[in-house]
Amino acid sequence: MVGMKPRDIAPSPAVKFFGAGTAACIADLVTFPLDTAKVRLQIQGEAQKAEGTNAKKYRGVFGTISTMVRTEGPRSLYNGLVAGLQRQMSFASIRIGLYDSMKQFYTRGTESAGIVTRLMAGCTTGAMAVAFAQPTDVVKVRFQAHARSADGGRRYNGTLHAYKTIARDEGVRGLWKGCMPNITRNAIVNCSELVTYDVIKELILKYDLMTDNLPCHLTAGFGAGFCTTVVASPVDVVKTRFMNSGCGQYNSAVQCAFSMLRHEGPTAFYKGFLPSFLRLGSWNIVMFVTYEQIKRAMIRTPQWESPF
Repeated sequence: MVGMKPRDIAPSPAVKFFGAGTAACIADLVTFPLDTAKVRLQIQGEAQKAEGTNAKKYRGVFGTISTMVRTEGPRSLYNGLVAGLQRQMSFASIRIGLYDSMKQFYTRGTESAGIVTRLMAGCTTGAMAVAFAQPTDVVKVRFQAHARSADGGRRYNGTLHAYKTIARDEGVRGLWKGCMPNITRNAIVNCSELVTYDVIKELILKYDLMTDNLPCHLTAGFGAGFCTTVVASPVDVVKTRFMNSGCGQYNSAVQCAFSMLRHEGPTAFYKGFLPSFLRLGSWNIVMFVTYEQIKRAMIRTPQWESPF
């Protein structure tokens, strides 16, 4: 990331890798209910079609959260949290922690990185992260999308049971279901998120609007969250629908997208936009602020040794 002063010690790749995963887990703990509400809103049209009804169960982000707490209990807001933390620890460590290293790879070790280089680095680490962490994302979405029945029945008994059940019923490929739309989504998200944060922070420091401190990180994180939501929402909705779909429901993510367009119209691609923005905006703020502080704390700790 930009903003290091000459007298500062640059954080090592191991510091960035560990710091990114830890910061992302903290951000997920804070924003997970918003993410769950987003998933429920994104799949609502699909659920209405399956049940043959036009009645909307969820209305708006706070209405969704209220309905879930009333009908399923407060714990339902954190369905899939274990898989979510597993996802962030592996996923964010790669896509965020290796971003600077990938920029240096594309610039052959120089400090000068243009917008094209940053986009290439964001796409690369985003794709790498999805290829590695996709099973955790599939399980997280399945837990978040499932509304517990009146008799208390659950789709899966636990995170490990979910991995085993999906692999048994849908094959190992089922754990990588939606991998291609997720790679597309996360290439877009990573580019929007990291490049926007990088550019906004760089401009703030370049024109001396703020120093490299908390307000600067908050501003850059908020801007990154908004830009990412606008760009990535359509792909995110398709990804969620496809990963949550039953075996054979859709032949591909493209068919899922056309089905949404035909039955629900173009606005379906922005279902759950407000919770997506609330979640991504707050997630980016918490994650980047925490990430910057973790990096600085680890740099100031001489005895810290890389676990890698």
